[in-house]
Amino acid sequence: MKSKLSLDQKYDYYERSVQNAECEVAFMHDEYKRARGHAPFSMREDFCGTGAISCEWVRQDKRCEAWGIDLDPEPIAMGKKRHHSKLKPAEQKRMTYLLENVLKVSAPKVDVVCAFNFSYFILKSRKELVKYCKSVRKSLKKDGVFFMDIFGGPESQKLVTDTKKLKGLTYYWECQYWNPMSHDCKFAIHFKDSKGKHLDVFTYDWRMWTVPELKDILKEAGFKKIVTYWEGDDDEGNGNGEFAPLDDPENCDAWVSYIGAMV
Repeated sequence: MKSKLSLDQKYDYYERSVQNAECEVAFMHDEYKRARGHAPFSMREDFCGTGAISCEWVRQDKRCEAWGIDLDPEPIAMGKKRHHSKLKPAEQKRMTYLLENVLKVSAPKVDVVCAFNFSYFILKSRKELVKYCKSVRKSLKKDGVFFMDIFGGPESQKLVTDTKKLKGLTYYWECQYWNPMSHDCKFAIHFKDSKGKHLDVFTYDWRMWTVPELKDILKEAGFKKIVTYWEGDDDEGNGNGEFAPLDDPENCDAWVSYIGAMV
């Protein structure tokens, strides 16, 4: 059935299911410091949605500034309500939403740019993605780092549905279409709560990029060093949420990783 969720429920369910802004900010901060020897203070969140990461970023330190960029006014409006309004007044002044195209951003140069939740998959042609990465490269300071996440593995290319149980909620991640020749793909997020199942709450029309493709594109865009981060295993062989640099991991049916591109 068609989703009848309120906007508050829609974004609450999404963030509970797939986003942990605190962990992602900590990862970027730690890996930037590992690479550069000092802490980053300015960050731009591309395809920011609600800007949860940007709002979390400015909480770290009174010197931290963030800009959240998105073309869609709905998640930005929800982000202002859900996250920005809960910041302290001084923190609010250091976090700015911009309703803009990530290819033509008016924000200042920053230490860190991130594109998470596989959002850049919306750029389907190599030409588009090279253009985007070049624009990111120009927007970074001389010791800047660009962080992206990526997922893959043979299981991610099958028309299947993965589920995750949360308190009072079931999350469904469904691959609805996969073209092996072009890597065009369509995914959807469904939720089930006490009132029933809500279908296609979020839908994605993407091209699934691969790590070798991204590394080549980032090098073409002018980045000097590319680092890939692989998730460690817990005692049961599942992902433990901790990522470390690794170039030769064991193959997995499905995986999520990070890429860091250094200026």
